[in-house]
Amino acid sequence: MGRRKIHYGTHHSQVGDLWLPTGARGALPVVVLIHGGFWRAQFTKALMGRLARAVTDRGWAAWNIEYRRVGSLGGGGGWPATFLDIAAAVDHLASLPGVDPGRVATCGHSAGGTLALWAAGRHRLPAGAPGSSVQVTVSAAVSLAGVVDLIAADTSAVGGDAVARLLGGGAGAVPDRFAMASPAALVPLGVPQALIHGLLDTVVPPSMSEAYATLARHGGDDAHYVALAGVGHREVIDPRGAAWGKASDHLERVFAR
Repeated sequence: MGRRKIHYGTHHSQVGDLWLPTGARGALPVVVLIHGGFWRAQFTKALMGRLARAVTDRGWAAWNIEYRRVGSLGGGGGWPATFLDIAAAVDHLASLPGVDPGRVATCGHSAGGTLALWAAGRHRLPAGAPGSSVQVTVSAAVSLAGVVDLIAADTSAVGGDAVARLLGGGAGAVPDRFAMASPAALVPLGVPQALIHGLLDTVVPPSMSEAYATLARHGGDDAHYVALAGVGHREVIDPRGAAWGKASDHLERVFAR
């Protein structure tokens, strides 16, 4: 297993770790891993390191990315910088060795779930919106305990004021930003999606993933809600747990097409 640190932009937070299985040959399917932490500066891509190893164990490449986040040490994250970084990191796959830019899936945890689904649906953005110029298309998405409806999260204070800090105001103040940033506002995304959530999650309510999956299916999407009994918020990024098994099964089906 090899890991390379690669910059996809000039800012110090515009960086990712490309993980490849030992002895890998040819262009591999790639999973873009996007960490959570309510987009705050103190949380980093290190949170997804164990999942990156698990991805390579399945014979795929992992692109574990960092991005500009909110806070004094976040590098100026928030709207639109955070979203521009996610778009740039995904598009950078077109120039990375050992990966197949035609077989790309995103997998995000918590606030990273927002960004994983947004990356899969940014082709739905209006022309000129941040991230709307798509160079690498996402084939599938996985949300692990994701904040997948930013209006609902803002209204119910999921993460306190995290959503308002990300977007520079609440849903009533900057509705256009919510329309461009929230995955729920972009459905149907047009790609297979797995919404995996532990029923013991007290950080992001499981009902948000369930409601999103229902909304997406009504729009024609292949979207599945997977509820895990006895599982909390952080356990879904444990590669030894049930969540990764469900996620990898979803990805296996997509990459086999």
